[in-house]
Amino acid sequence: MNHIKKEMTLKEIVNTYPETVEFFNSKGFKGLDNKTLLNTIGKITIQKALEAKKINVDTFLELLNDIIEQDRNSEDVNLSKKINDEGAVSVMGLLPCPVKNPLLEGLKKFQSESGMKINHELKAASSGLDWLKEDVIKANHPEKLADMFISAGFDLFFEDELMGKFKHEGIFKDITGMTEYNKDFNNENISLKDPDGDYSMLAVVPAVFLVNTDALGDRPFPKSWADLLKPEFENSVSLPISDFDLFNAILISIYKNYGEDGVKKLGKTLLQNMHPSQMVKSNKLKTNVPAVTIMPYFFTKMTGQGGPMVAQWPEDGAALSPIFMLTKKSKEKELKPLADFFASKEIGEILSHQGLFPTVNPEVENNLGDKKFMWVGWDYIKNNDIGSILKHCEKLFFEETKK
Repeated sequence: MNHIKKEMTLKEIVNTYPETVEFFNSKGFKGLDNKTLLNTIGKITIQKALEAKKINVDTFLELLNDIIEQDRNSEDVNLSKKINDEGAVSVMGLLPCPVKNPLLEGLKKFQSESGMKINHELKAASSGLDWLKEDVIKANHPEKLADMFISAGFDLFFEDELMGKFKHEGIFKDITGMTEYNKDFNNENISLKDPDGDYSMLAVVPAVFLVNTDALGDRPFPKSWADLLKPEFENSVSLPISDFDLFNAILISIYKNYGEDGVKKLGKTLLQNMHPSQMVKSNKLKTNVPAVTIMPYFFTKMTGQGGPMVAQWPEDGAALSPIFMLTKKSKEKELKPLADFFASKEIGEILSHQGLFPTVNPEVENNLGDKKFMWVGWDYIKNNDIGSILKHCEKLFFEETKK
């Protein structure tokens, strides 16, 4: 059912379907949850807003309508959240926005069929990590931690003041029983499986390029990160700074492969992100259109065939933000069925086929061909203070953006 039509305004959509705000937010339409701002920018139609951002209208509306349909058909999809059942296992984390509802529906079905008691707080990735970090920081003892965590990125899981200290204490264990990962992540170029057996991985969020050939002009088409770091792309790139997990993954990948100089060059490429209110100002749009937008692989589905927007998987590898699953070693017996569910072929297919988040499950075909990934590697993670490196990279990056 098509709930949303092209001629509807942003304000009309958000007021009628508040469940769409998260999705809008994840796609750079900030401020739609602010009533004052909504009264200003909400007057433009969804069609004009999307055309201004050069996003395929039909595909975007299809995704929005899917979200609404899922929400309408989900009966209490956040089952058992914070019910604090005696003897229940606890799960916290973030789920990728495009597949949040199918994953929660699957969890609801699993809970019903297995009879397993699960207290969970699983939010959309667009809500950010801050609430989760606060919970982890407060949990100054392993017993106060949730039994299972699911989320993407590096900072939560490796910074010493967050999960890092618990990893060093041997609190977590990979209990999936998966001996080998999918061939896409287990070959001569990459090995995603944690050799220490502490962390499980479910899938990855790859960062790829969306090139606006109209804005590119006579510059060579960028096929790799190395191309993008050249001087001709200074002040020409839109980066997913608000998507902290992916942004941090990009920073650390560039730092490892191209050093401090690479991070500085990346900072120079940044074209300030457009606010939705800027869409109304067409003269601004003509001068402030990024030649390249770096985004999760999933959102390249929005590009129109034959239009100016062309998706490019970097030839030197898509920077990847791993989707981790951490399970407490002390609760292995209780958590095993749930860990098996999240690591299953069924969930792998939802992540890979519906969300374009390639899965590590060896039974799922990710349909990637010979595409490469830029992965920092477990040796690098083990031998470096990832939290300090990320802070250093952010400092280098933002210093360059201010010059």
